[in-house]
Amino acid sequence: MSSNQRQQRMQQPFSDLGPEIVLAAIESLGYRTDGRLLALNSYENRVWQVGLEEAEPLVAKFYRPGRWTDAAILEEHGFAEELSQAGLAVIAPIVTAGSTLHHFHGHRLALFVRRGGHAPELADEPTLRYLGRTLGRWHAVGAAGRFRHRITLSPDRMGREAIEYLLAEHWLPAHIEQAFSELAGHVMQGVEACWQRAGDVRPIRLHGDCHPGNILWRDDQAHFVDLDDCLSGPAMQDLWMLLSGERDERSLQLGWILEEYRRFHDFDLRELHLVEALRSLRILNYQAWLARRWDDPAFPAAFPWFGEARHWENVIGQLQEQLDELQQPALEPAI
Repeated sequence: MSSNQRQQRMQQPFSDLGPEIVLAAIESLGYRTDGRLLALNSYENRVWQVGLEEAEPLVAKFYRPGRWTDAAILEEHGFAEELSQAGLAVIAPIVTAGSTLHHFHGHRLALFVRRGGHAPELADEPTLRYLGRTLGRWHAVGAAGRFRHRITLSPDRMGREAIEYLLAEHWLPAHIEQAFSELAGHVMQGVEACWQRAGDVRPIRLHGDCHPGNILWRDDQAHFVDLDDCLSGPAMQDLWMLLSGERDERSLQLGWILEEYRRFHDFDLRELHLVEALRSLRILNYQAWLARRWDDPAFPAAFPWFGEARHWENVIGQLQEQLDELQQPALEPAI
């Protein structure tokens, strides 16, 4: 493959991943498909529900080329299995032909059992208490080992690198760029001040992207999916996205979560300083993620508003709100 071909493949990494390749990849692993395919909602990778003859459908996840090494993917798989063995409802990849990671025509894939469900009702006290207990158990497992090949969450990686990329590649409209640069710099100063107040927080193995869309609620049980972003970082990274509403509501919700969480794992209260810092980093990193993926045709189709001035005006509004939040006292649990 020439250098130009490799560059084209990186820009449009799934251009050759049609139904024939998907079905052939599954059948190469010993399964008999029935020809039914359903593309599931995923942008970073490509995920398909694959029908099988005389068996329940499987879910096949094709990994984005160049994002993770094989070692990092296998570490994700091993962590999922470790959690599953501990009795947690985590959708771990299926071992097929002696491995969970497979290669087919230049693509890497893993297979999973299909699970249905819906996002949890986050403002509901019993639900949040359940999730607090579950994440306490999860983090007890996460703290018992460490990643060797996954990244570690930091303000530089998730914030400053994102800002530098957006500005260097001129993703913002010219009349907004200077305002964004100055405001984002102030936000990062606030983020780093929060990190300093939190002190030397111990990083543990986390889900990393624990938003409601990655939690399938079914039969009064939460099934956690998509560990693609698992990383090392502060425990709060897996908790803050479960909070919603006004500050007093979030304080009450945090109290419910932590009361149950601490039955299974210690929680360093200094991490309360990180709630709004982590929210700020997510806003910045999300913009850079969209920009870095823009050569993938799926992204302009799914996010056509990304290049519009109105979008960046909204981002500046969000960052201004975050700057105000970063200057407030740390969120305290109400219980």
